[in-house]
Amino acid sequence: MRRFFLTIAVLLALLSPAHATTKGLSQIVTPELQGAGDLSLSFQAQSERIANPYEVQAEMGLTSWAEFAVFRGFKPDDWIFSTEFGLLTTEPYLLSVGFLNWSPHLDVDPQPYIEAGYYTEHQKFIVGAIHAGYKNEAILGYAYDFNRTWRVQIDWLSGAENSSTIGFTCNISRDFQMNPALYINNGPGHDLFGYVVFSYTFHLWGKAGGKELEKSEK
Repeated sequence: MRRFFLTIAVLLALLSPAHATTKGLSQIVTPELQGAGDLSLSFQAQSERIANPYEVQAEMGLTSWAEFAVFRGFKPDDWIFSTEFGLLTTEPYLLSVGFLNWSPHLDVDPQPYIEAGYYTEHQKFIVGAIHAGYKNEAILGYAYDFNRTWRVQIDWLSGAENSSTIGFTCNISRDFQMNPALYINNGPGHDLFGYVVFSYTFHLWGKAGGKELEKSEK
């Protein structure tokens, strides 16, 4: 684990940065893609009731219509793979497909999904569906971008084991981003869980873009 964080530190020192990106909302993936050539490294901490309590992630935009992500969990030891393909990539109308949460290490099958989005200058609306295990689940999300720095967001994933979330995203710089959120379980107790993710994005090739917060002035 020490070697992993040392590698991240070296990357932070050597690679040229890109614009900040939004790693989806708090609970759900979003239909806009990581910019081609953009690499985001993230660390997230969350309640064990949500998922692996400590994870690191690398998300890479391959082209304007394809990206992939790798999660590394530590408790339990796990490797998780996800991908996304854009069918409509020009705002305001977005449409993407892909799969999430594939864990060959723990013998968990990939979960295919489809999502549509309607994105205006400040408001983002998201609707979709995902097949998880033996059932289909609905996806809803909404975000409001105040400016380049601040976004508020809510999302919902159907199923008693899933949650509704409310949170915000803050671009501490154009490259470093923080997203804390509160999870409200859909089950009868409506238990509350905490979550936070920190992300840093590098621009390796191509034009900066992808999942940026809105370009309105501060």
